[in-house]
Amino acid sequence: MAAETVVEATGVAMRFGGVNAVDGVSMRLARHELRCLIGPNGAGKSTFFKCLSGQYRPTEGDIQLAGESIVGLEKHDIAQRGVGVKTQVPSLMNALTVHENLWLAARAVRSRSAAAVKARVGELIDALDLGPIVHRPTGLLAHGQRQVVELGVVLAPDPWLVLLDEPAGGLTRSEVERMAELVTALAARATVVVVEHDMNFVRRIAHAVTVFHQGRILTEGPAAQVLADDRVRDVYLGKRR
Repeated sequence: MAAETVVEATGVAMRFGGVNAVDGVSMRLARHELRCLIGPNGAGKSTFFKCLSGQYRPTEGDIQLAGESIVGLEKHDIAQRGVGVKTQVPSLMNALTVHENLWLAARAVRSRSAAAVKARVGELIDALDLGPIVHRPTGLLAHGQRQVVELGVVLAPDPWLVLLDEPAGGLTRSEVERMAELVTALAARATVVVVEHDMNFVRRIAHAVTVFHQGRILTEGPAAQVLADDRVRDVYLGKRR
């Protein structure tokens, strides 16, 4: 039986003046798939990611989440459809504690009772090992700690689709390993899309990889197969002579 398609992009293009940042990209993602989007700087992966998350409205094409088009919707409307987004720009409230940030994010689901909000915050604190810092203001946390808390804020509403922009950025080796464990575990309950430059991190987490080059998809498929492709090495390192 074929896996259920929950994300489908068709002919997505994004132009800025005369520049085709994304040029006719089509992609399908299955439920509980963990897909990494990679490519050199300027390849179009981050622009395509921003089209998925509602930060950009595509110039052309369509994007459907769970069978419904999201093109033209505001970011908060997309979030209310069960999409969680972690961008490169920090979204934490620095003056509030870790617990307060998580509580506010969990409370954003209007149908939740106070007891359900409390339970969800407790689940996240346990799952992300945030107990030792839960009452500290987020503005005083180290970068790696903030990354984990931001992940918790994204997950608090329990989204079915999670979009992560460079979750391993600026982390130490041990923090990268921990983040890889957390992101991998997400695929048990959500479809996950990750934009990332750290190839070691990609190798650790990806079920499948899509490689962008010059605004288009160069290749995609199982992670081991794609990362061993000579064309991918050429794109990152330059053509062999």
